[in-house]
Amino acid sequence: MKRFYSSLLLLAAFSMSVFAQSTPAIDSGSTAWMLTSTALVLLMIPGLAMFYGGLVRSKNVLGTMMHSFVAMGIMTVLWMAVGYSMSFGENVLGGFFGWNSDYFFLKGIDESIMEGGIPEYVFAMFQGKFAIITPALIAGAFAERVNFKGYVVFIALWGIIVYNPLCHWVWYGGSDTDAAGFLFSDGAIDFAGGTVVHISAGVSGLVAAIYLGARRNYKIDNIRPSNLVMTLMGAGLLWVGWFGFNAGSSISSGLSTAQALTATQVAAGAGLITWLLIEVFHQGKATALGAVSGILAGLVAVTPAAGVVQPYGALMLGIIASVICYFAIMMKNKIGYDDSLDAFGVHGVGGIVGAIFLTFFIRDAAAAGFIADNADWSVSSQLWVQVKAVLIAAGYAIGVTLIILFVVDKTIGLRATKIEELKGLDDSYHGERGYGMVNPD
Repeated sequence: MKRFYSSLLLLAAFSMSVFAQSTPAIDSGSTAWMLTSTALVLLMIPGLAMFYGGLVRSKNVLGTMMHSFVAMGIMTVLWMAVGYSMSFGENVLGGFFGWNSDYFFLKGIDESIMEGGIPEYVFAMFQGKFAIITPALIAGAFAERVNFKGYVVFIALWGIIVYNPLCHWVWYGGSDTDAAGFLFSDGAIDFAGGTVVHISAGVSGLVAAIYLGARRNYKIDNIRPSNLVMTLMGAGLLWVGWFGFNAGSSISSGLSTAQALTATQVAAGAGLITWLLIEVFHQGKATALGAVSGILAGLVAVTPAAGVVQPYGALMLGIIASVICYFAIMMKNKIGYDDSLDAFGVHGVGGIVGAIFLTFFIRDAAAAGFIADNADWSVSSQLWVQVKAVLIAAGYAIGVTLIILFVVDKTIGLRATKIEELKGLDDSYHGERGYGMVNPD
């Protein structure tokens, strides 16, 4: 009998040993950093709300900030329900999107530990923050004239039909039995979301701005920001949060994390200085609005490149992005379309600049890591891969966004009425005012 119990104990010990070997141990350092990064990326959403809110007229401050805050609720629930599965599940419909029943409502990852020693909950929540901020960025393009109910339905559909498939194509690395996303397999480099986040949001914003038309009296009224102080504070929060956005995308806590963090800081600083210098030579004054625009241009451009370029490469990306984004906004003013807060001029153009120009600044070690086992790799071949990824992402986002806009507009309505718009979104849709003692513009 004693032998029987001893055998049972040995069997149990052996089973526990095998289970322990098959389940990766939690890396507390990496997990702590990824928890911090997740919180930093979430901090960017109220930062974006402040950034956008300060740029609109006082009668639209709350309505504009609500675009960011409501995205935190809607996109969180959708990501938990189907977004994570569609983005990081195994290929479905030839790889058009992913699916994994364990990821549906996150019901099957309660005790899942990823190979890097990070609980899968942390990875899922980190990626979910990207799904929140991307549609919130689009709102800047049609600020001050969009119907709130229509906006809510639009971002829900856009997240499911546009963001999730793009995320799957670019970031799903496949499994032992399943192929990766096709742009991932091609070797497209998008370290932290230049293509998935900024290009998709920027071009979708451009389509939405043109579809809805300009704000009423756009060329007649003197439309000025209501609170540039708040915009500056929002830009500061975005800068801080971007360290989680970029450095957190290493999904570790090590050398690549430090490299991405450094590149992020350098690009933002270079973008800021470059934009101010252009303003001084072009307009004679360095403006606060120019400073925050330069910061964002640098941050956006380095986002796809943060893990693959050295500091001098980040410096060059910040400079190039500021120059091109500055003149893209000048061209917008000449062409006359009303991208209210320059979502395309900064995020769309900056994302394209970063995704393409990173090719010329890739460090050798990064090339070996990202283009593994490819003896034919060259700058020209990688340049074509990057251009192709940009064209596919932009083309898909443009086409599907236009369809979503049309459907929402013809069913629920997307454009604010003349009375609602002139009265202001705050009062029209929320029954409140951002500044209680100040009359609306």
